[in-house]
Amino acid sequence: MSILDAHREALDLIARRSRTRRLIPRAGADFASNDYLGLAQAPELRAAIAAALDRGVAIGAGGSRLLRGNDPEHEALEIEAAAFFGSEAALYFSTGFAANSAIFSTLPAGRDLIVHDELIHASVHEGLKLGRATAVAARHNDPQAFADAIRRWRDAGHRGRVWIAVESLYSMDGDIAPLDDLAALADREQAFLVIDEAHATGVFGPDGRGLAHALDGRENVVTLRTCGKALGGEGALVCAPRPLIDFLVNKARGFIFSTAPSPLAAAAVRASLGLLRTQPERREKLARLIAHAGHSLPASGSQILPVIIGEDARTMDIAGRLQARGFDVRGIRPPTVPAGTARLRISLTLNIDAAAVDALAAAIRDYLP
Repeated sequence: MSILDAHREALDLIARRSRTRRLIPRAGADFASNDYLGLAQAPELRAAIAAALDRGVAIGAGGSRLLRGNDPEHEALEIEAAAFFGSEAALYFSTGFAANSAIFSTLPAGRDLIVHDELIHASVHEGLKLGRATAVAARHNDPQAFADAIRRWRDAGHRGRVWIAVESLYSMDGDIAPLDDLAALADREQAFLVIDEAHATGVFGPDGRGLAHALDGRENVVTLRTCGKALGGEGALVCAPRPLIDFLVNKARGFIFSTAPSPLAAAAVRASLGLLRTQPERREKLARLIAHAGHSLPASGSQILPVIIGEDARTMDIAGRLQARGFDVRGIRPPTVPAGTARLRISLTLNIDAAAVDALAAAIRDYLP
């Protein structure tokens, strides 16, 4: 018997279910990343990093924000981000996962209810586990299901605050939430609406301010905007009324006890926000690519195109065959997506062109009816 047997057996079970995860190198045409605007390798961001180094910006923060890790670059980014997105205040986290975990483990009270979309990000579920509020799932993109969940909770005699949690653009299906209806529901119920804009930031809205741009600045709206996708950098920004941001600074353990993000990363995100304003052609080019892809691949209305296959092993086999032909397409299996909906997640970015999209579509037709 070995002390590692239990872990080996668990890994064997994962393998038998065709759900083993492995790290594989980048190779082939990029149909897998979230670098939607092609900013991760942009010369403008390289120049911004070089300029930050020249003016003495540190590589590492050296501590948490509440100790000595609070850098002028962090504060400048938060001020600029709040102004850009139209919120009263912003707070910079090291990752979107950390930010979502902090929001849902900290802001709702134990007497409160969180109604979340059934397809919400895993990072939200992590925050729900750490928090004290009651959490229930509502049918995907169905405002009436959210309203029904709230009504049942109220009818049971509960009088806490309600929090509605959704993504504006869903990361595995590419579909868009009915934000206006959800905002109206939040207003009627005097509830908070938390909108994860991870995959919409930079791609949609005026200057790339996202699908929730018209809702920012309301006292009952919190938005999360990750910086490692269309913005090409890293970290995440929570945009919210000042009291909620101050509450996170005082109570969010994931913020208080974590080393602050790199000041250089903050400098890069500041540059990315500037590029959203000055280079609208990036969004326009991506919009044309999305429209073009809709002629040969399943259209979703966004840059995320799921090709549902269903069976886990077959999904990974097709993904492997496409990779061998020079297309970096990844298979997505449960529990990341619901059982029976394993898929190829095709991501459109400015790292590929229309010809590459056409070639991928032709290749997929070789394996699917």
